[in-house]
Amino acid sequence: MFVKVYSRLNKQEPFLVPAVREPLIVWVMSGEAVVEERDLDGEWVANTVTLGDFFLTRSPTPYEMRWRAIGEAPFQVMHLYLSVPLFERVAYDVLGCAAPPALRDISGGKDTQLSHLLSLIHQELTSEGKGSQLFIQGLAQTLAVHLIRNYASSEAPDDRQNALPGFKLRRAVAHLEEKLAEPFNLAQLAETVGMSEFHLSRLFKKATGLSPSRYLIRQRIARAQLLLQETDTSIIEIGMSVGYASPSHFAQVFRRETGLPPSHYRRG
Repeated sequence: MFVKVYSRLNKQEPFLVPAVREPLIVWVMSGEAVVEERDLDGEWVANTVTLGDFFLTRSPTPYEMRWRAIGEAPFQVMHLYLSVPLFERVAYDVLGCAAPPALRDISGGKDTQLSHLLSLIHQELTSEGKGSQLFIQGLAQTLAVHLIRNYASSEAPDDRQNALPGFKLRRAVAHLEEKLAEPFNLAQLAETVGMSEFHLSRLFKKATGLSPSRYLIRQRIARAQLLLQETDTSIIEIGMSVGYASPSHFAQVFRRETGLPPSHYRRG
């Protein structure tokens, strides 16, 4: 199980939710927001969510999300990935099947029991010096049972043997984010993840819809957008901090990705 808590900006630009092997739950811990989702280049679909609402996905294809917070409370969410081995063991115990079932995609759902389990997991993980690994493992198994009992799909499970494991994707993304200001180096990225360049490129694109180099460009521009919104740093310095020594090249890439030159984006 992998858990991460995010305190979100009031307005989040579109970002990719990758397709990985693990089921993903996004649980709203605080605040209220209008959250929009879409398939790549598809139409946006909006849901208004508040404390306790959740998203569930085990989508075989990547998609995009964005949101706008409502009200004064900070919009805070928890991301939780259940490991594939755990999910498979629980599926076999509950259903007697070797392959775990497909799960229905849920957007802005309400589930009191699920919220209670997620709250217990968060409390246990954040307790100072008192967290129990055994208790966490029990909660993770209980959570997997709950998902299979309540959200299993009648559709045949998708083939995920060739999907990129979530921990390898997270390692690759973390490496790219650390190297935003450096030239793209696929060989170094593949070595960090522990895969061949060919297999990393193929599975990374399957997970995110983008090649590693294209994903790096998206991350560079997302960082630049954040700096333009939240700092007074000069546009030239921002461009250099995300890997563009030439201001004209930075402006060209930024406009291609966002539809606006950096100066207009900052004023907006």
